[in-house]
Amino acid sequence: MTPGIVDAHAHLWDPARFDYPWLTEPALRRAFGPEDLAAAAGEPIRAVVVEAGRRPEQAAAELDWVRARAEHRPELLGMVVHLSLEETEDLPARIRRLAADPFVVGVRRLLQDEPAGFTTRAALRAGVALLGDAGLPFDACVREHQLGELDDLAAACPQTVVVLDHLGKPRPGAPDDGSWHRALRRLAARPNVVCKLSGLTTEALPGRATPDLLRPYLRTALDLFGPDRCLYAGDWPVMTLAGRYRDWLDLVRAELSGLPATDTQAVLGGNALRVYRPVGTPTR
Repeated sequence: MTPGIVDAHAHLWDPARFDYPWLTEPALRRAFGPEDLAAAAGEPIRAVVVEAGRRPEQAAAELDWVRARAEHRPELLGMVVHLSLEETEDLPARIRRLAADPFVVGVRRLLQDEPAGFTTRAALRAGVALLGDAGLPFDACVREHQLGELDDLAAACPQTVVVLDHLGKPRPGAPDDGSWHRALRRLAARPNVVCKLSGLTTEALPGRATPDLLRPYLRTALDLFGPDRCLYAGDWPVMTLAGRYRDWLDLVRAELSGLPATDTQAVLGGNALRVYRPVGTPTR
């Protein structure tokens, strides 16, 4: 499987089918399918689908629904599914079943709205460690102030690949005291952590998501993690609230233009294949 463009973070959803408590923006309260992603990209891309924050009890149905879409859209490589890792009942068996599912490529348990100290809970840490034992990466969606906690979690689960979503959600355009840079530097020192280049347009202050403002954040992530641990990602369709998919892809490409071709190919596709190991890669 050659890399090409692999978007490591795309969502599909249908509010008529599932209940998404967070989905309040009128522009997003409609169905978004793979054909919409293809139109937004404007060129052939493949994508890893990430769970879309439907109610936890609907997670299994969401997986089945996305899998059915992928049967007719081979560009959908696999899915990062929701799992409530802090719920210990039958958790090892549930993780084993997910790991045996060829369409499941990772697990996400949203952390961004949890209270301080949530990631220190023994049950959650045990669940994240079990993912590593099963060969499944853990997608971590946290806000900037939670990066220190995520660093501790990654240190406690060194055998689990931790995928940082959206660069830890800094706020481009807001007053900058350097705390995001310092926290990201500490996290990047963990060899089991990789970083998705995504989410900046919607986290920027309204009207401030310009290339000149966003570019330094991309450069910081590339410098700290290196091109071998950064994954291109679009966060589509959430990102459409603040910009066009093509503009984000072009911005990331421009920031990679000074790198060797092998590094560029790794960020734009190869690293996603290595981290998520969808069916068709040599390690899956």
